[in-house]
Amino acid sequence: MQPLAERLRPKNLDEYIGQKHLVGKGAIIRNMIETGRIQSIILWGPPGVGKTTLAKIIAKSSSRQMFSLSAISSGVKEVREVLDSAKRQTLFSNPSPILFIDEIHRFNKSQQDSLLGAVEQGIITLIGATTENPSFEVNSPLLSRCEVYVLKPLEKADLEELLNRALTQDVVLKEKNIKIEETTALFRQSGGDARKFLNVLETVINAETSDEIVINDEIVSKRLQKNTSIYDKKGEMHYDIISAFIKSIRGSDANAAIYYLARMLNGGEDLKFIARRLVISASEDIGLANPNAMLLANACFQAVNTVGYPESRIMLAECVIYMANSPKSNSAYMAINAAMDFAQKTGDLAIPLHLRNAPTKLMEQLGYAKEYKYAHDYEGNFVKQEFLPEEISGTTFYIPQENPAEQKAKDTIKRLWENKYKTE
Repeated sequence: MQPLAERLRPKNLDEYIGQKHLVGKGAIIRNMIETGRIQSIILWGPPGVGKTTLAKIIAKSSSRQMFSLSAISSGVKEVREVLDSAKRQTLFSNPSPILFIDEIHRFNKSQQDSLLGAVEQGIITLIGATTENPSFEVNSPLLSRCEVYVLKPLEKADLEELLNRALTQDVVLKEKNIKIEETTALFRQSGGDARKFLNVLETVINAETSDEIVINDEIVSKRLQKNTSIYDKKGEMHYDIISAFIKSIRGSDANAAIYYLARMLNGGEDLKFIARRLVISASEDIGLANPNAMLLANACFQAVNTVGYPESRIMLAECVIYMANSPKSNSAYMAINAAMDFAQKTGDLAIPLHLRNAPTKLMEQLGYAKEYKYAHDYEGNFVKQEFLPEEISGTTFYIPQENPAEQKAKDTIKRLWENKYKTE
């Protein structure tokens, strides 16, 4: 017998649960189906939210033939075979068939490029499904020919509706005596994934042997032996959580940063990846306000490589809390970005002669290194001289920020250079 998730797969929009912003009354995809004006689209969302099902409903509701390819197992050859079949169909004035490509982000550039002409000429209407951000994973020319629609994880109300449908309409479950006492664990384990929710429900029900099947949080937790939390180390969740993690450190919220660290650790994230990001954050977000943060982050990276999990979680936690509570400055980050942009725009300006080396007699005769003043020969190891190309003398890239460490830097710049460089 088919799994519960397959038995309950919706066949039309009225049976489709969730994504009201796309298929609800007056929504864009419902209007597309009702008017028959089907365009090429990319459906972007996490697993189990109905991307494949929605593509099948679009094809069936618009009376179009649907070809399906999986980007995992298909190459350019398979794409061309489908396109040839589609061309024969359009010769008879039939509406263009739909080509559904699951996990389209796994197609390489040449595979994606092979679709361009057919999409542009209307030989096929493309529906691609992806769990990855299309702006990163789909070629710009192909992406420009498609509309992108974002599908969201199912909400609690959606899962409640799905549970009710499973218990009252499924040919197997409606014959059983099932008593629902609690749903918190059941919904939490699904993570907004309809397929996972139905698989968990079926697993729990099949494990019961008594006439009355009771479902509550304790029973669900007991029946599920593994952690089914959603965390794809190569997927969108990976990028979303690391982004929230770094922004929490930057925002000085140690509790939020520790929470996201825990999410990554529970999901099996690469410890070296986390530690590397801490080194980057120490330089980008804390910087000169507390240079010790870089030392600690680098020490943490080395320790993680040496010790490994589970002990390394403590080292990561200490580093995260220290960095979140540290004063922040991005002055070095801003300075190097400004300097690189400025250097790009101004080109290869001549290095002042007195700063150049003079390894040959000719160079010495041409004035290389002449009039250079060796700082250590002067009081306080400092003497005023020009270090920038003449055309940009006095240009400021580094501006100290308002923290105790950089206030000392500001005082030093003012004392040595007076008004030559801006300090605020």
